[in-house]
Amino acid sequence: MHADVIIDVPFHDVDTMNVVWHGHYLKYFEIARCKLLDQFHYNYTQMRDSGYAWPVIESHVRYVQGIEFEQKIRVRAILKEWENRLKIEYQIFDAASGKRLTKGYTTQVAVQMATREMCYQSPQVLFDCLKAWPEFKAE
Repeated sequence: MHADVIIDVPFHDVDTMNVVWHGHYLKYFEIARCKLLDQFHYNYTQMRDSGYAWPVIESHVRYVQGIEFEQKIRVRAILKEWENRLKIEYQIFDAASGKRLTKGYTTQVAVQMATREMCYQSPQVLFDCLKAWPEFKAE
């Protein structure tokens, strides 16, 4: 259960050393995360419309090798946990060679928008969306 996106690294993402500034890696993760969420029709608009916000409460990035201006990268988002939280792992590869450049993860929890209370279990709407996704396989 994953989604891949291809990104051409733009000039405004690099520092004076021509390497992607470390904060932009989380942006690349988010682009892939949105594609993954779109696949089972529960992206941020659907989350809001269902009455839940899903803030990121934790993120981690392991910088294996720097990414440079004009490099074409493939970012993969993999759904790892969904019962009590959304945990999505990420891998960034050089699109040409396939070499892994970065890995990481984010963790999100459901918050009821009406009460602003955190849910200790993912809401039923998430399970319904996942069950309708042909690629979903509960492990």
